[in-house]
Amino acid sequence: MASPSGLLLTHGAGSDRNHSILVSIEKKMTPLPVKRINFPYRKAGRPFPDRAPKLINSIVKASESMSKKYDLEASKLLLGGRSMGGRMCSMAVAEGLPAIGLILISYPLHPPKKPENLRTEHFDQLDIPCLFISGDKDPFGSKTEFKKHLKKIRGPVTIKWFEGARHDLANLDEAVSEEIKAWSASL
Repeated sequence: MASPSGLLLTHGAGSDRNHSILVSIEKKMTPLPVKRINFPYRKAGRPFPDRAPKLINSIVKASESMSKKYDLEASKLLLGGRSMGGRMCSMAVAEGLPAIGLILISYPLHPPKKPENLRTEHFDQLDIPCLFISGDKDPFGSKTEFKKHLKKIRGPVTIKWFEGARHDLANLDEAVSEEIKAWSASL
């Protein structure tokens, strides 16, 4: 498989493109072109996310614009992000957006305390390498739940657990960035 030509990063629902973990990943991935985007609701100054189709469309547009700007093949871009942002990237790929791999940091498998509300319906449409990075104390999904549901993904899946970490992966920016750099180099 070819090396990634660039990385498009998205933020979680309550954050923006300047989240410390995204900034850390960008620094670690240099000289690879990295673009951290704000979703439309953030650009408009609204606190609550738009519906999935609008978020997914903004990822598609960002992928196209990044490919043009850096003269990259869209199919060689890595896509990913934190929580909701990573989920939207995975849904965009499931709907046909080309990518070389997905980086899913603190993927929200389900809302906290609502394990019946799974966010995995599109997993069987994913046939590219996926890296999941989560804390083993994340209320959005346990190790057991991930083990069960990641089997639906057709591409190779790598999962990195941070012991004692919650959804925010606090104080782990450098460690998460290292994991992403090492995984990306293995593609």
